[in-house]
Amino acid sequence: MNKIDISDNLAILEKENNELRNRVAELSDFIENGSVPLHWVDESGIIIWANQAELDLLGYDKEEYIGHPISDFHKDAAVIEEILNRLTAKETIRDFPARLKCKNGSIKYVVISSNVLFKDGKFIHSRCFTKDVTPLVEEEKRKNKLMTLLEESEERLRLAIEATDLGTWDWDFEENKLYISKQAEKILGLHLNDLNYHHILELLHPEDQNNVNFIIQKLKESSSNSHFDFLCRVLKSDKNSTIWIRVQGATYMDNTNKMHRIIGSVLDITELKNSETKNAELAAIVNSSNDAIVSKTLEGIVTSWNAAAEELFGFKAGEIIGQPILKLIPENRKSEEDHILAKLRAGQSLKHFETIRISKTGQLLDVSLTISPIRDSAGQIIGVSKIARDISEKKQEERRKNDFISMVSHELKTPLTSILLFTQIMQKNYQDNKNDLGKQMSNKIETQSKKMIAMIRDFLSLARIEEDQLQINKESITLLSLFEEVREEAQLMISKHKIQFACAEPITIFADHDKIAQVFTNLISNAIKYSPAGGTITIGCEKKDGKVKLFVSDEGIGIAKEDQEKLFNRFYRVDNDEIAHISGFGIGLYIVSEILRYHDSAIEVESEKGSGTTFYFSLDEIGDPIPS
Repeated sequence: MNKIDISDNLAILEKENNELRNRVAELSDFIENGSVPLHWVDESGIIIWANQAELDLLGYDKEEYIGHPISDFHKDAAVIEEILNRLTAKETIRDFPARLKCKNGSIKYVVISSNVLFKDGKFIHSRCFTKDVTPLVEEEKRKNKLMTLLEESEERLRLAIEATDLGTWDWDFEENKLYISKQAEKILGLHLNDLNYHHILELLHPEDQNNVNFIIQKLKESSSNSHFDFLCRVLKSDKNSTIWIRVQGATYMDNTNKMHRIIGSVLDITELKNSETKNAELAAIVNSSNDAIVSKTLEGIVTSWNAAAEELFGFKAGEIIGQPILKLIPENRKSEEDHILAKLRAGQSLKHFETIRISKTGQLLDVSLTISPIRDSAGQIIGVSKIARDISEKKQEERRKNDFISMVSHELKTPLTSILLFTQIMQKNYQDNKNDLGKQMSNKIETQSKKMIAMIRDFLSLARIEEDQLQINKESITLLSLFEEVREEAQLMISKHKIQFACAEPITIFADHDKIAQVFTNLISNAIKYSPAGGTITIGCEKKDGKVKLFVSDEGIGIAKEDQEKLFNRFYRVDNDEIAHISGFGIGLYIVSEILRYHDSAIEVESEKGSGTTFYFSLDEIGDPIPS
């Protein structure tokens, strides 16, 4: 081979080398700067190379990425572990889902395709292609979320419809068919599978058919979508009962503005209509009532006010509704409201509670209140209803009556006291005289005079109680001496009875001597009258729970359970043929209860028909003085 041939061959070889270098450079550039992210990982899981697209995908510099474990950049350790295990086992991986951590803290959703370059069976490096599918995953998540929300909305709608007993219906004009839900069938009382508009129209009350038909025809003639809402009556299948329904819905037009569908709902509102009628009737009664009728919250705020309340108290409804009821209560009676509300919160009612209220002009009004709790359908107390009746004339009449009783009682008491005094003088003169008839007559005069004085004393007490003028003057009282006094006075009234004491030890109480003596006198008098066959009357006392329990018991005819609660009402007398002949005005036990109320005590009774009666109450004891 000559020199020219060698030179030509060298030139050709150089050219081929240059072309090869250019191809290698182009291939390297294609890999390094291509749009597909690539990286290599050695058998230890260390990144040994990555192209720019890989770095750009995750946002790292070469120094931050190459030379680091690939597991540092995977969100899920189990995923990269599985990938490396499968590559080591010479598997080829295609579109394996993974999550990669970006430098800015965000997560990229990717799929990885990879296999390994092996030489002589040795793991050289992996060849990993990374494809970013984050937008696709996010879109899928968004769609799933929307589907979940849609399903939840549909479920909520279904539950809401079921909870409201709402029936639904769909009228398809193309098929001229009505599709009705089970609840709607139940409301309308239908049992038909093939329904049309005329079937439904026949169910309507005759007075409502024309109106409903007119509404439907107007909807049909409309050229745009519209809504409707009306009430009508439906005859149930037995034709003997009628229900009210509310029909609501919307019409839908096709492209030619012709109605092709109506979708609606039906709700049974019979109970509501009945309630409205009842409420209207009650409102008419309240507004026409001559008594003031007021309602208020449990906090005492006025919520309703009728015309009679305006007339009685002078406040217009707009002036008082939303205001505290305390505006009607005088300052010295404010505590009554707390007492009333406490009883009502406990579910109790107050009937004929007589008190004083104040008008807009400041005038004091005598009123009788009947107060009851207002309950909701669940039985919970939600407010208070109050009926106030003006009893000013009645109270004025009572005051005039009490003034008359007081005047007459005082006028009668003076001559009776003189008669009693003369009788006692007569008895003294007859002590050494053997005129038995004179002595008997003077004893009877004394007995009857004392009865009349006791009766006058009760009437005077009644008048003072009703005028709230009963005076209590407390002092130390030795019970045994008090018992002797009342027994001595009672001895004049008895012939078949025996009075005994039942006190284990000397006891001293703190009370009004004359008023407590009046209490015992009335109780003993009551025991005598209602023990016509005689027997033992016991006056007793015992210490109990830091108090002194005082009692009067008899062996008389007893008191029925139904009468016991009313015994202490003013002028109450048991309506019983057995005791019709027994005289009395029905004020003795009332006075007893009021005197004890002024002593912060209360009279109680234990009795059974035919087994006698015990009246008892408690007072404070005065203990022995502490030695100085």
